[in-house]
Amino acid sequence: MKFEDFICFEATIPELGPVDRDGAIEALVNALCKAGRVKTSHIKEIVKLLIGREKEASTGIGKGVAVPHVKHASIEHVVGVVGLSQTGIEFRSLDKQPVFVIILLLSPLDMPDQHIKAMEWVFRHLQHDRFRRFLRQCRTAGEVEELLREADAQPAWLSG
Repeated sequence: MKFEDFICFEATIPELGPVDRDGAIEALVNALCKAGRVKTSHIKEIVKLLIGREKEASTGIGKGVAVPHVKHASIEHVVGVVGLSQTGIEFRSLDKQPVFVIILLLSPLDMPDQHIKAMEWVFRHLQHDRFRRFLRQCRTAGEVEELLREADAQPAWLSG
């Protein structure tokens, strides 16, 4: 699985307006709705599930990144969206630092293998300082898409 298989590039938010975790999550789910990937009738429930999961254990993995994720019956295929913040968002991250990159993932209930493959691809890239730095430097949705497509095509550049 690659980014192009699950990231909804048209929903990318290159500058998240909300400065809190819950507002950022809601903005990203709404962006997926506007892109036709989440039904309006399920927005509140999905946001509530994501925030509930965050309250149990933060998906702020450290180094300025969070990967909120949840499975929901209304989701037919794994879908993700990228949101960036130049100022940083308090996410109760493991390293207690603000989050600048959020990759939110929604998965169907009945496709755990696809969920795991998407998560593996995301974490495979996020473990590289160079990838995180380049992602943080993106200022437009087009730049985010270009970077993720380049990572799909040549993942070895990350270690260079």
